[in-house]
Amino acid sequence: MPEFASFESFDGVAIAYYAWGTDAGRRPPVVLHHGFVVNAQLNWVLPGVVDALISAGRQVYALDARGHGLSGKPHDPASYGEGAMSRDLSRLLDLIGAPAVHLVGYSMGGFVSLLTAASDRRVARLIVGGVGASVVELGGVETRAVPRAALTDALLAQDPSTIADRGAAAFRNLADLAGSDRRALAAQVSAAHESLIPLSDITAPTLVLVGADDQLAVRPQVLAAAIPGARLQVIPGDHLSAVTGPDFAPAIVSFLAGEG
Repeated sequence: MPEFASFESFDGVAIAYYAWGTDAGRRPPVVLHHGFVVNAQLNWVLPGVVDALISAGRQVYALDARGHGLSGKPHDPASYGEGAMSRDLSRLLDLIGAPAVHLVGYSMGGFVSLLTAASDRRVARLIVGGVGASVVELGGVETRAVPRAALTDALLAQDPSTIADRGAAAFRNLADLAGSDRRALAAQVSAAHESLIPLSDITAPTLVLVGADDQLAVRPQVLAAAIPGARLQVIPGDHLSAVTGPDFAPAIVSFLAGEG
């Protein structure tokens, strides 16, 4: 069973996190940041990523982002944005207390992880999944595939059968399946980051890991080329199925072991 705890972040929002394994003193702990709508359990535990890392002898931490999972869920957009989530993540690193960590983020969590790695030198190795050229070109998630207004409308719709945008409808369906607070999610959408990240400041060896059919991570080679020394790995699947496919967890374990 994981150890569960929470902390009060910079603005008073409670952030929940989990810990697995023990510190063997040989390798940095692994910190996982999930994507939009889901939580640590859905993004990392159920697909087997946590078990794969534990089996490889790693100590693992994962948080529930604000507005998600067991963390606080304010409805004010001023409480959101990937910048705020990056501050939450750095606070978790403070609590862990290790001089170096290996950081893995997916989708929204990938963007948060890039923001963090660009300024926090404790990130010694980095994997970002489910993100592509939009990070470089838009400074955020791929709103060209799922427009922000369509996503907000889908999350707040009383009747999901009225949602016309297929991409937005998929996120609404996932939110309902996860039992998410849709008003909190809509607040995050309205506050999503839109300014360019200084990707050239990232010093950690980096892997960009994306599904071949992921419409939210198109042209991932553009992102990989913008991060010094980054490597790109494309695996089968789309934005959701790549995470549960057989190649996702092994790719993470291998790269964090220094084999990629």
